[in-house]
Amino acid sequence: MQVGDIVTAFYKTGKYIGEVTGIYPDRCTVKIAAVLRHPAQGDLHNPKEVEVPFFHERKALAYREQANIPLTTIQPYEGDIPDYNASLKESVLKLRNRLEKEETAFSRKSLEALNAVQREYELMYNLSWD
Repeated sequence: MQVGDIVTAFYKTGKYIGEVTGIYPDRCTVKIAAVLRHPAQGDLHNPKEVEVPFFHERKALAYREQANIPLTTIQPYEGDIPDYNASLKESVLKLRNRLEKEETAFSRKSLEALNAVQREYELMYNLSWD
């Protein structure tokens, strides 16, 4: 792996395409270019649980945001890099569709959190969900 490589990377339940901007013994710094999978909502330490001290509203990493990501979750990426806004929108809609099919207390709570996150995206990125 080298600085400038385009990779996929997992970060807190989200999956991204980005550019390696720094390399360290156990992690890389990755500059985000697109979202492949939106992060899950809720408490990472108590997955699928509703009765937790704090049910997180988790946003995707922002366009060009840099994150330190463990080397074990990074893979080379080949192919076209999708537009950030389009990839964000698609990843939100995929997560929404999956949660709507589950019909559990956790999926309902996750949808509430995702609705709040989606409203923030509308303001931040001028996204429309039609």
